[in-house]
Amino acid sequence: MINFSLSADRWDLHRRAERDRARHNEKLREVIKQNLGGIISQQDIITADRGKIIKIPVRGLELPRIRFDPGKREMVGQGPGGTSIGDVIGRAMPDGQPGIGKEAGHEPGIDYYEAEFTLDELAELVFEDLQLPNLEERGVKQVPSEAVRFTSISKRGAAANLDRKRTLLEAYKRNAKAGRPGWQIQREDLRYKTWEVVTEPQRNAVVFAMRDVSGSMGEFEAYICRSFYFWMLRFLKKKYASAEIIFITCHTEAKEVNETEFFGHGESGGTRMSEAYRLALQIIDQRYNPREWNIYPFLFSDGFNWGDAECVDLMRQLGGISNLVGYGEIASDGWGQSSTAFAPLGQAYQEAFADDPRIVLVRINSKEEVWPALKRFFSKHPEMQRE
Repeated sequence: MINFSLSADRWDLHRRAERDRARHNEKLREVIKQNLGGIISQQDIITADRGKIIKIPVRGLELPRIRFDPGKREMVGQGPGGTSIGDVIGRAMPDGQPGIGKEAGHEPGIDYYEAEFTLDELAELVFEDLQLPNLEERGVKQVPSEAVRFTSISKRGAAANLDRKRTLLEAYKRNAKAGRPGWQIQREDLRYKTWEVVTEPQRNAVVFAMRDVSGSMGEFEAYICRSFYFWMLRFLKKKYASAEIIFITCHTEAKEVNETEFFGHGESGGTRMSEAYRLALQIIDQRYNPREWNIYPFLFSDGFNWGDAECVDLMRQLGGISNLVGYGEIASDGWGQSSTAFAPLGQAYQEAFADDPRIVLVRINSKEEVWPALKRFFSKHPEMQRE
């Protein structure tokens, strides 16, 4: 006798929780992406360990709904007309009290919760729309991917890779030959799938990360530099595993350094950024043939430099052999300033390369502008409007 039960519930109720979870996660991703500028520039994220859980406060995930006036005042539901979508009609405050003041508040706060991400999960959102621009078929490397492929069968292997079908067939053939057909399995019948890592072709690319470490680079400028290159480095390692990265620090002299020295170097001395360009050109000449490598030089500075004309000449040389040359200028006015005018070095680049699509200039005035700078440099078609 077979026992079964019938349910009067709608058939889709059992799938609703999964749909709601997916919808919530999608809304969460949208909110995070809308606020990436403020999120990725936080110092505790930049200094976080790879597996550390990062908590990001998230507001505004609730669905639209009708809200009634908590003060229960008399009012009507129509206006005088002449308004358009987005107009602010008014800001009502309970009991006629001002909303902002120096006195202690007594109104409830805004509800929010902290979404938890690992650094890798956050990086997935950051890098989703980024890519190396103007990438060409110059040279190709075979690099390991995250995928694996089962290619053959072995008598030894890990239990997780046991091929049940082939194991049963081996057992049946052995038992049949012995005159007692059946599925009894012996150790000699076990068969395991063996796998190999799948490689994928990636085009040759070298990125020059050049950093002004002169004494004029203050705390804000140094932080922006490290923040931009931190995310650039993670982006390259995630999406372009075969890309090579050359680290160069420069004051009046340029020096090729390793990653640790690059991020830990202090600021002192004068400023002569032409030496950084000169060293990059020398390294390209010795190690990276432009016919075989996609080349991306980036320099960040405060824009106050000795020998601007020399920098222009050297950047012109780099522009002739590079896929894209990036120059980032960091505002020296301090935290949160909104000036859009370049310092002398940036102005020289503006005048010389206004019509060159492979030379992209950005100016960063606040921590929140690190993300727009990443998008400007690493988009498919960098815009030529100078900020």
